[in-house]
Amino acid sequence: MPEKRDSYESPLVARYASREMVALFSPEFKFRTWRRLWIALAEAERELGLPISSTQIAELRRFADRVNFAAAERLERELRHDVMSHVKAYGLQCPKAAAIIHLGATSCYVTDNADLIILREALKLVLARVRLAAEALADFCRRWRRLPTLGLTHLQPAQLVTVGKRASLWLQELLLDAAELERRLELVPFHGVKGATGTQVSFQHLFGGDDRKVRRLEALVARKMGFERVVPVSGQTYSRKLDSQVLYALMGLAESAAKFGNDLRVLASRKEIEEPFESKQIGSSAMAYKRNPMRSERMVGLARWLLAAAAAAPQTSATQWMERTLDDSAPRRMYIPECFLAADALLILWANVAGGLVVYPKVIRRSVEQELPFMATEEILMAAVKAGGDRQELHEVIRRHSQEAARRVKAEGLDNDLMARLAADPAFAHVRSTLAGSLKPEKFIGRSAEQVDEFLRDMATPAIRRLRRFQVRRAEVRV
Repeated sequence: MPEKRDSYESPLVARYASREMVALFSPEFKFRTWRRLWIALAEAERELGLPISSTQIAELRRFADRVNFAAAERLERELRHDVMSHVKAYGLQCPKAAAIIHLGATSCYVTDNADLIILREALKLVLARVRLAAEALADFCRRWRRLPTLGLTHLQPAQLVTVGKRASLWLQELLLDAAELERRLELVPFHGVKGATGTQVSFQHLFGGDDRKVRRLEALVARKMGFERVVPVSGQTYSRKLDSQVLYALMGLAESAAKFGNDLRVLASRKEIEEPFESKQIGSSAMAYKRNPMRSERMVGLARWLLAAAAAAPQTSATQWMERTLDDSAPRRMYIPECFLAADALLILWANVAGGLVVYPKVIRRSVEQELPFMATEEILMAAVKAGGDRQELHEVIRRHSQEAARRVKAEGLDNDLMARLAADPAFAHVRSTLAGSLKPEKFIGRSAEQVDEFLRDMATPAIRRLRRFQVRRAEVRV
């Protein structure tokens, strides 16, 4: 019987994102986290004197990782409530503890706290992938710090830079994103135990009005789940502005990825630098000779999607009424996971491309040589003036020869002969012997190499060293 695939699959899951990121947003991780939260709540309530037995806690722990999905799905069809279906499904496995599961809590105790736990873990994974991309870019900057290349402003020839200096711009933007992602990670709080409208009244009732125990309960549960910080005040949910702030950090990453991908596409069209191209890779189904920059193009496309998707978060935050409304639930189920999956996919591509960039120095040199005579004219003009020439007259001679040399290059496809023209002009007879020496590209890169060294030493290396606390295996680019 032929294999059937008759249901939609998200390309982010099937093609682009890593198994680690997909697993973080899986039902398995989510509902196991819910169970961990219920266990932490029951343990803390027992420690503070509520009548919950060690037998009940042990039973909850025994089934913490054995989520009975079929029972939960059957119950949800009846109850139309995801949290209560899982409370009851857990209770079916834990009959002794069924009565104390979710004691005093509202649904957002598990949903919002789990979301924040997942956000925190997803940010760590993103930062680990940032590290891999940053390390690859830093190596590239270091290796090509001195190779002169044609700088482009307005996508037109400008003064020279170096290949490593240009790459330092890509790395700098990535590290700016890393700093913002780290800041967001540090600020991710625990929602806590807040109750139906955030007043904790249900827990006051459980502890007979003992405010100290209610405060202690929240701190205990937070610590059991690995948090020191707790949202100080909330409605039923934590402020959805936290989602916006985190996703805006991912949007920053998308901006930088698109810049890198687009620059690389331009360089590939100039045949100066290419992304890795595998020995059996096909660039085009029709044109067998092509080496399309498909990874860079995919980066740009994913970045565009992430920029658009993340923009839904502030719209959700802006339309939350009073202590909560439920119109946030459906979009958050989509844009939070998929924005992280897209960011993960971008960074997998970025590390892969940056680690395998192919540089063509001879092509780069030819591009430089075509434009360098124009760049050298200011130096030649100054030398000729020092030799006794009239600055305004010499300027006009250079202008006239430059225009004709440029016309030959563009209209006739010939090489730039400006230096030969100036050497033959009597106005430059006194400096003719120095003209050839003025065309060394290394004289026109300024402090490019030194700037790369300083940037790597002062910013990049310390930032990458700090990121090494985030570890992940290198992911394969799929398809």
